Amino acid sequence: MSTEENRLYSGGGAMSCWNLLLYLVEKYTNRETAILASKYFAIDIDRESQSVFAMFQGQKNHNDASIKKAQEFIENNIQESITIEELANLVSVGRRSFERRFKLATNHSVLEYINRLKMENAKRSFETSRKNINEVMYDVGYTDTKAFRTIFRKFTGLSPIEYRNKYNKMTAA
Repeated sequence: MSTEENRLYSGGGAMSCWNLLLYLVEKYTNRETAILASKYFAIDIDRESQSVFAMFQGQKNHNDASIKKAQEFIENNIQESITIEELANLVSVGRRSFERRFKLATNHSVLEYINRLKMENAKRSFETSRKNINEVMYDVGYTDTKAFRTIFRKFTGLSPIEYRNKYNKMTAA
């Protein structure tokens, strides 16, 4: 990921210097030369996002005991379909109040938090097991393949198959 403003170039991330290099090669020569350089140096060209590298652990650095209890419930029941009403009832708080407090404590809506946690578990499963997409999908509580693929791509920038092929040692072997 590279940016340019007033002839000032910048890249974000530990190894972004390589992406910046390709950007400059393309800018000052041509696209074909940049592609050739990306192949020589084994650099993923045109990556516009670093979302594939994001790791979600959930914000727990807050003092709301009820929200922490709900977070623990979500983590321990990741394979289940959890509703906001169920969580609000668990901590004996009204739904709207629960949603406001959850967002304030975690910086995420309840549904976004649940989905991020499920996708983090799915990523870990793709990285470490030979399970197929449907098995992983069911393990993290999804029954709709299209919804799972859409949400997975939203959070990682890759399809489940692309992610597994890129990050699973067993697949690469």
